[in-house]
Amino acid sequence: MEYTPMAIWGRELKHYRQAAGLTQAELAQRINYSTSLISQIETGQVPATVEFAESCDKQLTTGGTLTRTLDYRKGSAFPTWFGKWLPYEQGADVLRTFQPNVIYGLLQTEAYARALLDGDVTARMERQLILDQAEPPTLHVVLDETVLWRNVGGAEVMYEQLMHLVESSSRSIKIQVLPSDVNLGTQGPFVLATLENGSTAAYLETAVRGLVTVAPDDIARAEALWESIKAEALPLGMSKELIKRTAEERWVS
Repeated sequence: MEYTPMAIWGRELKHYRQAAGLTQAELAQRINYSTSLISQIETGQVPATVEFAESCDKQLTTGGTLTRTLDYRKGSAFPTWFGKWLPYEQGADVLRTFQPNVIYGLLQTEAYARALLDGDVTARMERQLILDQAEPPTLHVVLDETVLWRNVGGAEVMYEQLMHLVESSSRSIKIQVLPSDVNLGTQGPFVLATLENGSTAAYLETAVRGLVTVAPDDIARAEALWESIKAEALPLGMSKELIKRTAEERWVS
C-alpha cells in the first residue's frame, strides 16, 4: 500500500464513493469526468484538482471533506485556470496538440522544463505520468519547425530534448513537424482532449492565461484548424528524421 499524499487522498475518495453505493462509472457519469480518471486518482496515479474534489464532495455529500483534505496540493505550480484543464488531460483517451513556440509539456525533458520554467518542475513531471500508464492516451503532437531551433537552456539541453522526441516516437506517441514556411499556426498553441465517452474539450493558450472550452462551436473550429495543420505537417518518418538531423547539426558543438 502506498502512502504518498495522492494515494492517501485517493483511498479517501474510494471510501466515500463506496459508502454512497456508487461504482466508478456511476460517479464518473454524475460529475462528468471519465471512469479511467477516477480509477487513476483512487489508486494514486494522478493528482486530483480542487474542481474535481468539489464535484465529488457535492455528489457524495461529504460535507466538503475531500476538498479540505486536498490542502497538500496548495502551492502547486499550476495556475488556477490550468487546474481546470488537468482533469481533461488526465482522463483523455486521445490528446492532439499544435505547439508553435515550445516543446509540448508532456514531452519535455526535466532539463528543458527547468530552463523554460526557471523553477521547480515537479508538477510538470507529475503530469507526464499519464504516458507511463498500462493504457496511455494516444498523443499526437505537431510542432512548428522553429521550435526545434529555439534555444531553451543551451545546446546540451536542446540536443537531449530533441533526441528524447526521437526516442519517444511510437505507436501511441505521434510527432510531426510543420515546416516553418507554412503559416497555419498564427492563432497560437492549443490542445484537444477526447475522453472515453467521445466528448472533446479544448485548451487554448493566450498571452495572459489558458482557456478551457467544451462549446461545440469552439471545438469545431479547433478541430478544423487541427486537420489543416496536420495535413500540412511532414509525415511521421520525415518528421522524425528532421528532428534527429536538427539535433545533430544544430545542437552538437
